[in-house]
Amino acid sequence: MKQTTHSLVLAALFAALCAVCSQIAIPLPMVPINLALFAVHLSGAILGVRYGFLSMLIYLILGIVGVPVFQGLAAGPGVLLGPTGGYIIGYLAAAAVSGFITSHFGHRFSTLCIGMGIGTILCYTIGTIWFIIITKTGILQSLSVCVIPFLPGDVIKILLAAILAKRLYPVLLPKIYSTHG
Repeated sequence: MKQTTHSLVLAALFAALCAVCSQIAIPLPMVPINLALFAVHLSGAILGVRYGFLSMLIYLILGIVGVPVFQGLAAGPGVLLGPTGGYIIGYLAAAAVSGFITSHFGHRFSTLCIGMGIGTILCYTIGTIWFIIITKTGILQSLSVCVIPFLPGDVIKILLAAILAKRLYPVLLPKIYSTHG
């Protein structure tokens, strides 16, 4: 029971972290650059599949019901139904995949980076397909607007999230970390 409560509290905290990181943004015409994916990576890597996914589900539900957690203090189902909604939905998959890889293959820096990288690819895949459907834009134009400009920043986010996750494991998950090292 105590471990479950601890994990639920951490899931809520990582949902809040994602809300804060979503506000740290550089606005661009179609898709803004923000730090939300950094929080998504951390939630998956630290909380694992179940609670990493839950933290992002909490984030999505808060936004859907009107809490201004999305980029630019936006909220409501209209945000998810808009052109960038698929990327926000992709946070669920990114956190889950990052958590799965970390949980099953260990907490090594390289494993964290691989898990976060695959999570990013999955998030971009979901988001870009959504963007293409909503905007009726071709794949090459969508990739040039929604993916390619963000890749250098995502590499930095992944590296920083992996470094921070390594430092946070012993603090946030001392019992789990001591058995998985």
